[in-house]
Amino acid sequence: MTSTSLHTAGLLLVTVPTIELGGMRLLSFLTRRASGYADNPLRRRLFRAGHAHAGVLVIFALVGLLYIDASTMGPAGRSLVRTCLVLPPILMPAGFFLSMTSADASRPSRLIWLVYAGAAALAVGTVALGVALLRS
Repeated sequence: MTSTSLHTAGLLLVTVPTIELGGMRLLSFLTRRASGYADNPLRRRLFRAGHAHAGVLVIFALVGLLYIDASTMGPAGRSLVRTCLVLPPILMPAGFFLSMTSADASRPSRLIWLVYAGAAALAVGTVALGVALLRS
């Protein structure tokens, strides 16, 4: 594994406690039946989606780093794919959480665009990596 991928993996692993803390916060909302969470189904769904996406996408990025280094892509391609795999675990959960900061919101704010930006980065990164691996 290259030193760049190792550093990237280290950064991703450092984010895991923030995902854990987010899960503990969601659990406290549920057990306390927190106002603005328990009585707002959309906020509940988006917060759950944010937490789930954060965990799954961090694992996906960590696995993807192994494949980046196994591909025959050049340095620029590897850097692009590495970036495209690291952005979704940040952007998508941020979009889910930040678009529903108001406890009485009935629809997401404009910050929901972060979810779409993360999804676009994920699509670019996975397709580029998949094509590179097929060509190897």
